[in-house]
Amino acid sequence: MSSKDEGSRSGGDESPSTSGLQSPYGTHPSNKSVSFTEESDSMKRAAAKKLIERYFYQLLDGCGNPNCDNVHCASSGKAKVLTPNQAAAQAIQLFSQEAQLCDTQPSKVARTSESDTEAGSQTTSNVDDNTQSSTSHSIPSATPGHSGLLQSKLTTQHEEKPIPHITEEKLLKILETCKRESSYSLLIRTLGEVFSSADSLFHSFVKRIPESPLEALLDKAPPGDLRLLKKEDVRTLEGDQDKDEDSQEAALREHCAQAALVLGHCSRPVRVDIGIWDTYVDLPSLRRAYAALFEQVPGATLESVLVNALTTLAASMEITRQFAPASMCEGARLHCFVIIFELPVLGQSEYLEVALPAICKEAVKMPLYTQGRLARIWAKHCRGRLKELLVSLQQLITLKVISGTFSRDHSVQDEDAIVAPTKLMKILYYANILAGELDPADLRQEDPAVLTDDPLLGVGFSGNKTSPIAQYEDPLAKELQINVLDSRKPLIPFTEFYNEPLSEAVEMDKDFAHFKSESDAAHLAHSQCPVAKFSFMWYSFILTPATKTLGLYYDNRIRMYSERRMSIYHSMVGQPVNPFLRLKVRRDHIIDDALVELEMVAMENPKDLKKQLVVEFEGEQGIDEGGVSKEFFQLIVEEIFNPDYGMFTWNQETQTVWFNPTSFESDAQFSLIGVVLGLAIYNNVILDVHFPMVVYKKLMGKRATYYDLEDWNNTLYKGLTQLLEYEGDDIEETFSQTFRVCYQDVFGSVLHHDLKEGGEQIPVNKANRREFVDLYADFLLNKSVEKQFRAFRRGFQMVTDESPLHLLFRPEEIEQLVCGSKNFDFNELEEATEYDGGYTAGTQIIQQFWEIVHRMPLESKRKLLQFTTGSDRVPVGGLSKLKLIISRNGPDSDRLPTAHTCFNVLLLPEYESKEKLMDRLEKAINYSKGFGML
Repeated sequence: MSSKDEGSRSGGDESPSTSGLQSPYGTHPSNKSVSFTEESDSMKRAAAKKLIERYFYQLLDGCGNPNCDNVHCASSGKAKVLTPNQAAAQAIQLFSQEAQLCDTQPSKVARTSESDTEAGSQTTSNVDDNTQSSTSHSIPSATPGHSGLLQSKLTTQHEEKPIPHITEEKLLKILETCKRESSYSLLIRTLGEVFSSADSLFHSFVKRIPESPLEALLDKAPPGDLRLLKKEDVRTLEGDQDKDEDSQEAALREHCAQAALVLGHCSRPVRVDIGIWDTYVDLPSLRRAYAALFEQVPGATLESVLVNALTTLAASMEITRQFAPASMCEGARLHCFVIIFELPVLGQSEYLEVALPAICKEAVKMPLYTQGRLARIWAKHCRGRLKELLVSLQQLITLKVISGTFSRDHSVQDEDAIVAPTKLMKILYYANILAGELDPADLRQEDPAVLTDDPLLGVGFSGNKTSPIAQYEDPLAKELQINVLDSRKPLIPFTEFYNEPLSEAVEMDKDFAHFKSESDAAHLAHSQCPVAKFSFMWYSFILTPATKTLGLYYDNRIRMYSERRMSIYHSMVGQPVNPFLRLKVRRDHIIDDALVELEMVAMENPKDLKKQLVVEFEGEQGIDEGGVSKEFFQLIVEEIFNPDYGMFTWNQETQTVWFNPTSFESDAQFSLIGVVLGLAIYNNVILDVHFPMVVYKKLMGKRATYYDLEDWNNTLYKGLTQLLEYEGDDIEETFSQTFRVCYQDVFGSVLHHDLKEGGEQIPVNKANRREFVDLYADFLLNKSVEKQFRAFRRGFQMVTDESPLHLLFRPEEIEQLVCGSKNFDFNELEEATEYDGGYTAGTQIIQQFWEIVHRMPLESKRKLLQFTTGSDRVPVGGLSKLKLIISRNGPDSDRLPTAHTCFNVLLLPEYESKEKLMDRLEKAINYSKGFGML
């Protein structure tokens, strides 16, 4: 706990040369006042410097007390995040003001230069007993690697055992010695000693850092008193603050402050003299050392010692973390992990079995801020290493999944050797985003779906996410100030983060239960609280879209069942309500009927949209168990997206539809289209829609850019790219383009739009061509359809606002969720098909059936899917996820095949010949329309 300096101190009227100075190292009886008139100048200087140094580290690193309330201590979370320069200036001010000084300091290891360490001497605190209590701590260096350490200037030296460590030069000398002596014993002993000790690893491969500015400033102080420093000297350090405000580091000050609160006991991890994107590890030297080591020494020789050392290191870190958390700062842990994850052999079998799981388990225990620093370091300095590290983590997870024995009592979520690398992979996932091509974060803004008086949506409907899950933002992404939507092109494709063996092994019902548990609810409220039950849905990047779709299915079904329960309660109190969302439509008036009924529901009670959909076609006997709804969606999509309807336009080149900027339809109509799309996802129905990818990005809350034109209008995209890449100076003559653009409405009339005021008079030249491209793309993809898309998105959010959709899926995965897979592999369907009623895979008619199917053109195959399942789309994950059942429907007859589309069952009579089977099957799939009772 912080305390005020005690003891006597002379009044403020006395000159500095006669003022008394009380040591604030504690209240031990041995502490005594030191008079400047009675001691030598050197002792006065040492004592004053000692106090300033303590203020300096208290401002930067804190005292290590999680309950500290000292506003001038980093551990309290109340102190401003400072650079070393700013901390040095403020330390001198606090010294002159006799400000509060905490009792303790974080325990660190003092460092010296490389030569001093090798000589076995190290600088430590050695102030006279009159100025230091017996309980004081040794004073740490500001950072590892300072060439002229502040420590050595403030204290006297005494002999201390050097800390074992290794550098590139040392390693090369050891390799030469081993080669000369034909023995690797020295190398093995050295590697075992260094890689098994966090302290030794922390002192290894340290980058040389320039001297601390505080050191140079202290040298300017007069011998009598450091408080006589010139004001301009202190202001030299304070002036650094204005410059910092313009730097990228200043933009992250608030996040650093939050991290300090999270760390609590830990010293504030602000090593801002090298920046949050940098590391003290000398990575080029480290990589050269590793290359020489594994090139010159057989892998078997190193395997045992490194595996044992890393396992020991992980165990010691765990003990330190649990029983002495303040004894090792997070910067030291980060230094160690940067060195370890550069090892090129982590993916080999022995390391996968023992060492890597243990290291992963400790690495993910780092505080959020430190995890963010590791992600930034990997993104900036280790781009070439990320793919190899990802492969190693994937191999580890796959190995543990395949070799493990899991049950309902012990699932993959309970296996630390799977959970830990998954958590570490999240750090790698965001490093991969940072290392790729990023769009500006200001494009990721909430759609301005603000209050509206739309008669469909009701007064005051905003369309914004309201549920805790829908509002959830990953803590690490928030720390890094990025989002997956910012990624235009990641360094490694996102699909390589999928782990199919794990996705197959995860029991999604159990995982979803963990996801919805109370501990995960706490996870939403407190990003760093321990989660009792691990759920892979919080780490959805590792799951395949098919597996995530199952998680979304459980969420939707539970909400539907909840609505049914509520209807029962209403019935019990005399207010019966329909437990389903029932739509009764006519086939020849399907748009009018559907939109009118959905409009009534949205106006009366929008929550009814989250009930299970049940469709009835007027005049037909079909009972909707899923199949009727599928056909309803197919028919309504065909009508709505027909260019003749006027709501959307068709791009022949890219085969996509886009919002008609000159449509005469009302906002309510576009809102209802969004409702239909949301209902399809909510009811697990795949649609035959052809939106470009930019629509799904905009649905997730990101504005479109020039790069999104490629999927929608490739010809225009190529033309604008040529404009940007044109190297000649005659752009005005070559392209003859101004800031006025033209486009056509649905009637073919040419309309004009000025991208800037007076655009017709502003020619596009080399200086403003980028501005023109950005404004043109923004007009086409955002501003010209803003009204239509805003209404469309509001309708979509009416159904999905409480869904974990944004948490589980990226935009390209949502396209799969809506449209299904584009891979029509009927071999997969044949392997996944089951048989009933006496049929087997070896039955002759079944073999003939598949021979006929495989020879069909794609269009006929799609008709077969439509006939048997109610949809011609392939589900997410491919046709292997479609559980088709072929059942015997009696002996040979003239009857056509029939189907239960709700249950994906094909009823097939046992025809006497292959020709008859082909004839009956073709008639069935080509002339099937409507539903009846069998």
